[in-house]
Amino acid sequence: MTSHHTPAASDWDRQLADAFAVMLGRPLHEYDPDAVYAAGVGGNLIHEVEFDRDAAWVRPQALSGAEPVRWDCSLFDDSERTPVFDAAGSIFAIPADRDSPALPEPFGSAVAAACFAEGLVRGADLAPLVVEHGVDLADHPGSWVVFFARLRSDGTLLDAFRAALDTGRSPEDLVPFEAAPADDWEEDLAAVEHPGLRAHLAYFLTDGEEGLMPMVEDAPAWGLDDFGCEPVIGWEDGFGQLDLAVVRLSPLAAGPRP
Repeated sequence: MTSHHTPAASDWDRQLADAFAVMLGRPLHEYDPDAVYAAGVGGNLIHEVEFDRDAAWVRPQALSGAEPVRWDCSLFDDSERTPVFDAAGSIFAIPADRDSPALPEPFGSAVAAACFAEGLVRGADLAPLVVEHGVDLADHPGSWVVFFARLRSDGTLLDAFRAALDTGRSPEDLVPFEAAPADDWEEDLAAVEHPGLRAHLAYFLTDGEEGLMPMVEDAPAWGLDDFGCEPVIGWEDGFGQLDLAVVRLSPLAAGPRP
């Protein structure tokens, strides 16, 4: 039996896709539909408060993807919602740096073998190793750090946008932001019909003082571009505290599909 909610949900997804296309200057369907897209969080804040080293990332249930990682920190002014991350789809640097303590053997060698590039491993590939070797990475602080903090989404470009901009899945989920868009975005943003969606997205099209600035040409990939990944679009505040980006992951970085 078909749910009576399906048409409404599909229409809202269409409105979201059209609105995100305004930011990109091209329709979402022009991007490779078979690629894996992810939204990530960077910037000084996540490092300064050491959330990228928080033990929540390396709980077995988080690494396996069974449970999300939640950060008790609102990323956006005027929004009380807090971000939800996918540790399984995130990428860890092990060791965290050249002076980091070594992991116990034979676990350390198993982790090195699971890396898709030197020192970089997906959370999903760490998950079976911590169980098999009975190692709790929380007991080894300093030996690892989150290299790419991936927000929870389903791998599609639409959902990566939705996660990055925290639009939610219905009009009721939108945040009533009051930031004004930069002058050069006002005309483009007027093409977004839904007033609530228009106000929400305006927050991500500002000059960076009371919202985020879009980065289309120079969006961050946090080093993932060295491994075949490509940034699609990004946003940053005017103070260096927060970066967001939607990134097309290479097969190497994305790993096998579930």
